[in-house]
Amino acid sequence: MKKILFISRHAPYGNSYAREALDALLAASAYDQNLSLLFMDDGVFQLLPNQNPTFIHQKNMAASLQALELYGIENIYCLSSSLIERGLNQTDLILENIKLIDTITTNSLISQQDQLISF
Repeated sequence: MKKILFISRHAPYGNSYAREALDALLAASAYDQNLSLLFMDDGVFQLLPNQNPTFIHQKNMAASLQALELYGIENIYCLSSSLIERGLNQTDLILENIKLIDTITTNSLISQQDQLISF
């Protein structure tokens, strides 16, 4: 079983990166691998509640993110400095089981993976 880390770095709307990361992660969950997800940079904006992208004709990503556990994806991380730089904290996030990690822990997490997939 390979350890694969998906890194989501982009805001949820305005481009397709965030949606493609989520779609790829969910597709990979069907192959019984050890999957993890890391939100960093503007990717932390995906974790905010009350998103309303209907005026730009896109689906709200929050519901899909909250279903990650149903797909067996339990290793979900967020780079704490990315939150701080954007004036956010853990209580602002929609996922309760997310683990905040610092840069040193992020580097360690990345070095432990067999594969990295960054969006």
